[in-house]
Amino acid sequence: MEAKMSALDMFVHADSVVKTVMILLLLASLACWAIIFEKSVILRRLGRAVGSFRKLASGLAGGQDILSGPEMTRGLVRAGLAAASDKAGRESRADFQGRLERIMRLELTTVLERVGRRAVFLATVGSIGPFVGLFGTVWGIMDSFAGIAASGETSLAVVAPGIAEALFATAMGLVAAIPAVVAYNRISSVMRKIAQEAQAAITISGDHLARLHFERLEAENPERS
Repeated sequence: MEAKMSALDMFVHADSVVKTVMILLLLASLACWAIIFEKSVILRRLGRAVGSFRKLASGLAGGQDILSGPEMTRGLVRAGLAAASDKAGRESRADFQGRLERIMRLELTTVLERVGRRAVFLATVGSIGPFVGLFGTVWGIMDSFAGIAASGETSLAVVAPGIAEALFATAMGLVAAIPAVVAYNRISSVMRKIAQEAQAAITISGDHLARLHFERLEAENPERS
């Protein structure tokens, strides 16, 4: 009785087109896992930073310094303060706070876009991976039938290896696509949660920073009050 074909045997004996499809899917799968690992590490750090930012913003009334938080959140605050500085002293507190929060949110959007940049590749692989594998399967089956027509042999022993090699391409497409889709959905969900927490912290810290800013202005210019 002939031994079962291994995955390596199916790859080695596959048609050149099917083999190319398998190699592309393998490379795509490896790239997806590299991105998944990278995003897992980055999002864990970002989640901790935003969590610290929100806790710090919630405790501002106790005299904590908003710039004592993680580097990522310090960048948000610095960007807001630098761009929203009320040099002319003619803005109302509400206008100043609104502009400061808007600038901080734009900075947050930039950070999140940078974090999620390569995650789109996961969605792409998840969408087209099965179809690329299916293309390899269809091509492999066509090649098998062409070989059958040329040889005149129609026994299952002759047909089965070629069809198994072709179907292996579909399996590889699914192996690449399924983790990519799951990871992309998970990354999107985590990023939405991080964005919501950061937005809440920005609102709280914006009110605090606007109050401090106008208290300083009134101390420097008593006639404003």
